[in-house]
Amino acid sequence: MNLGTDLHAPVYVAGHRGLVGSALWRRLEAAGYTNLIGASSAELDLRDRAATFAFLREHRPTVVIDAAARVGGILANRDHPTEFLSDNLRIQVNLMDACLEVRTPRLLFLGSSCIYPKYAEQPIRESSLLTGELEPTNDAYAIAKIAGIMQVQAVRRQYGLRWISAMPTNLYGPNDNFDPTSSHVLPALIRRFHEARASAAPEVVLWGSGTPRREFLHVDDLADACLHLLEHYDEPEPINVGVGADVTIRELAELVARVVGYTGALRNDLSKPDGTPRKLLDVSRLQALGWKPSISLEEGVAATYAWYQEHVS
Repeated sequence: MNLGTDLHAPVYVAGHRGLVGSALWRRLEAAGYTNLIGASSAELDLRDRAATFAFLREHRPTVVIDAAARVGGILANRDHPTEFLSDNLRIQVNLMDACLEVRTPRLLFLGSSCIYPKYAEQPIRESSLLTGELEPTNDAYAIAKIAGIMQVQAVRRQYGLRWISAMPTNLYGPNDNFDPTSSHVLPALIRRFHEARASAAPEVVLWGSGTPRREFLHVDDLADACLHLLEHYDEPEPINVGVGADVTIRELAELVARVVGYTGALRNDLSKPDGTPRKLLDVSRLQALGWKPSISLEEGVAATYAWYQEHVS
């Protein structure tokens, strides 16, 4: 397997310590890549434009995968929109401008399914982008990611570089954020049910009504899809990455409870926001390229809980 280059060419994974970046690093190593480049946020703050340019000039990677971002769950996005907009815009612009200066031949920008309108027709096609209003609880993050897509398209059009964008659905897996207030729904549920089982709590309170439907992709599947796209995709339009099936938040909670072994009651807190009522991606374009996920939701949740027990709890 190669990315249109040899296994010794320099590949820079921005954000390689995070949920997505660490999965990409594992996948690239497994594929035989020997010249992987990574820098922690302490070593390189991508919000620092001068430092970012110096780093790219030094390493001059053949391939860059941008998995660096400020991310968080629904409450974090709602309560800190300024940081989610400012930090992500600076990270993207600095990195892509630096890559443009050194003429990086191949770049993959990773966005998010939250770029699509709140009431987009389901399942959501890539053509739904910019056709309606965004979900207010994460509109700042979404605008930043939309700007990243536009920058990729502008560079392709003006300079002819083979840069692409991929929009993953909700992700989970090892190295996720399990903080009780800033995490996404699935890791938050794992932690909540684990602690409830440990304390023999009679009930677990779930945020919102439990009726919104969400799609979940294991991050190792995403990493595999990214390598597939770098080999087989070269179009200006972003491409969706997902599993093509969804569950309600209530169904997800029941699955997590089952995996964790919690047998108490579940109660919904209707004062907490639900977010978008449904968010299922149309993945027909990705499937037409010959890729599909291999990790089921129950299998993935069980593996993630095992990782949580070993590294977090």
